[in-house]
Amino acid sequence: MKLRRSAAVLAATAVIGAACAPVALAAESPSPSSSPSPSPSPSPSPTKELPTGLFGSTDPTYDGVWRQSLALLAQHSVGVEPAPEAVDWLVGQQCESGAFAPYRADTSVKCDAKTPVDTNSTAAALQALEPLGADDSVTGAAVKWLKSVQNDDGGWGYAPGGASDTNSTSVVIGALEAADIDPTDLPTEEQKTPYDALLALSVPCEEDGGGAFVFQPDKKGKLVANADATAAGVLGALGKGLTKVGDTAKISAECVRGDSFTREDAAANGALYLVDAIAKDGYLKSALAGAEDQPDHGNTADAVVALAAAGRTAGAEKSLAWLEKNSAEWAAQNGPAAYAQLIFAADATGKNPRDFGGADLVKQLGATGPEGSNNTAAGTATPSQEKAKEQDEDDGGVSVWWMIGVGLVGGIGVGFLISSRNKKQPKP
Repeated sequence: MKLRRSAAVLAATAVIGAACAPVALAAESPSPSSSPSPSPSPSPSPTKELPTGLFGSTDPTYDGVWRQSLALLAQHSVGVEPAPEAVDWLVGQQCESGAFAPYRADTSVKCDAKTPVDTNSTAAALQALEPLGADDSVTGAAVKWLKSVQNDDGGWGYAPGGASDTNSTSVVIGALEAADIDPTDLPTEEQKTPYDALLALSVPCEEDGGGAFVFQPDKKGKLVANADATAAGVLGALGKGLTKVGDTAKISAECVRGDSFTREDAAANGALYLVDAIAKDGYLKSALAGAEDQPDHGNTADAVVALAAAGRTAGAEKSLAWLEKNSAEWAAQNGPAAYAQLIFAADATGKNPRDFGGADLVKQLGATGPEGSNNTAAGTATPSQEKAKEQDEDDGGVSVWWMIGVGLVGGIGVGFLISSRNKKQPKP
């Protein structure tokens, strides 16, 4: 997930790719991972006053919503109930249109045409808030906005109107699936679905880098293999989100081609490409101009998730072992999104994230968040929550968090009532 990797690149390019693993054999994609959740990239300087409820201690300007979304999703995936203020903070970032920007410092100011909303932040927030039971007024608005900015080819770019890319299209597919919406139910006027967009970004077997996905075609229209986009594309083609959910796919042992080429075939081919890319060293690399290629911890973790989803867990074992041994310093430097990516990788392969190379990733992630983020399991109250409960009883059972929720509902149309939806029923 390069999207969450380098705020510096994100600021320079304004093109975030939010999907999954590194650039092993090709140039790094101009995605926010080159953006939202960074790889070995420099961290932004810490802010003097961080918003209440936010995960991380660095400037959230370029990755606030992204890292918060990954943190909440990671906690939920391991049975930890996120602190209410952390969820409130994320919901409060939403614009009235339903979209999210990377970060809004003053949420009392309404979003306008100059607010830099994007598909990656919106899709990540949707993936995090859906399983937490956020109100339909929140999730439904996000879905509606994502539908409104879908490109004619069926895919999405980072910014509304931007050319479709594998990373953005994949993270949106994951969000739609989280919202119980079948991406195939979203054909464009050209009768193209999100999966059609991904198939067009898959490198044919007979070409250089065959089986991989590209971020976008180059200026001449050539498809250049990109490992970061490939990890994202595998998950997207399988209809998976940022963290592996559900049964793994059954895939072919060799590159698939032919007139009946399906999205499952594209995912299988992408997984084979990733297996070959990490076979030698066990990790993917990021290519930075003017510097030697460096191990890309974040994209390697994303590749592990993608391989597990594609039924290639054995092919990911070497990478997982490498991450266990070498990711501690990287995660400490990059913070919440990095810990979340490692949790996703461990969870996808059946590894205990509370004992990852001797480290408790769940505890380390919680330590980067607000008080109450270190609950050991859903339903386990922290001391601060127990105190709040006692206060609620003193106030006749009226919860402080309930009152805050009512305020949010009245002010920006959000609440935290558990929503129920019928599978595959698009939201209005």
